[in-house]
Amino acid sequence: MTDSGAYLDYAATAPVDPRVAAAMLDCLDVQAGLGNPAALSHAFGARARSRIATAAEEVAGLVHGAADFVIWTGSATEAINLGVIGAARFRRSRGQHLVTSRIEHSAVLASCAALEREGFEVSYVAPDADGIVSPERVAAALRPDTVLVSLMHANNELGTVQDIAAIGALCRDRELLLHVDAAQSLGKLPLDMRGQSIDLLSLNAHKACGPPGIGALLLNPDTVRRVEPVLFGGGQQRGMRPGTLPVHQIVGFGTTCRILRDEMAAETRRFAALREQLWEGIRDLPGLRLNGHPRRRLCHILNVSVDGVEGESLRYALNDLAVSSGSACTSATAEPSYVLRAIGLSDAAAEASIRFSLGRFTTAREIGFAVTVFRAAVEKLQALAPQPLCAG
Repeated sequence: MTDSGAYLDYAATAPVDPRVAAAMLDCLDVQAGLGNPAALSHAFGARARSRIATAAEEVAGLVHGAADFVIWTGSATEAINLGVIGAARFRRSRGQHLVTSRIEHSAVLASCAALEREGFEVSYVAPDADGIVSPERVAAALRPDTVLVSLMHANNELGTVQDIAAIGALCRDRELLLHVDAAQSLGKLPLDMRGQSIDLLSLNAHKACGPPGIGALLLNPDTVRRVEPVLFGGGQQRGMRPGTLPVHQIVGFGTTCRILRDEMAAETRRFAALREQLWEGIRDLPGLRLNGHPRRRLCHILNVSVDGVEGESLRYALNDLAVSSGSACTSATAEPSYVLRAIGLSDAAAEASIRFSLGRFTTAREIGFAVTVFRAAVEKLQALAPQPLCAG
């Protein structure tokens, strides 16, 4: 905990692990690792290529993917654009219909909207009240001309976890591609591209204590070996994502995944215990509602709504807590969360919702501080709220 309060917004971005920062700095030293991996004529370029290859093995190894089919991007948003738009365009001759859900990240929804402007059709599957997108609803949305299904592994606002393996099997039976946005679940849940029948997987590092500014799209070589590029320039990465590769960022991503491989099991148990400490500390507040599935959810996210308080006043009262009222990528808009509205919350309830998200450096002391601050804020605002008039 710092003088400015407690940081509980890891689902937006996480502090960079010092071990990751050290590995990245090493790549910026001309004697140790500086070099353009596209430079074929000297040892510096060869060393950079070697470091990128090692990082690809570390990232792919964590998700049981193929290192040769890791495409580096500048973010998960770019990876999603490349995965959804690139795969749909590449398979356009087979059909022009996609399936996604109403609670996807804005990068997926915006990619689908872009494809609709090109003549594609998109079916948007509704979740249930807990934020679950069932395989049955996905199956009902499929058509003979469907070429791609895109769903997130775990929702970035609710933490609700989807049954990706069942949806993957459904797609595999129909020879459709499944794109999975796993930006939020990396390091929190096991991922297995082959075991879960995932064809395209979008990731980033910065929500798992890695560097911002680096993402990856992984292709399953058993089912898809190429997508249409959405950027154009040099021939790097087989032309699918051109541009000089940021070696230090990529090495940071690889180091992040190596740490997750070694520490994820213990970390997730600790996150779950801290989340339960937080929930037990606030659950008895009047009018408090848990958003998302009570069991099928990420270990580090707790999303709640509070009756009888105004959303903006609640956020102002929680100034000592770094928390969120929705996705960081849509926080600049004045609209209440479309995810919370999709699961049935009113605009007022969605506006009075708070997402707590924990991470590697969260302490029990910070959780205790958050409980105290949140309880005091809610109790004060509910006491100030206008009371209903008595009849007669």
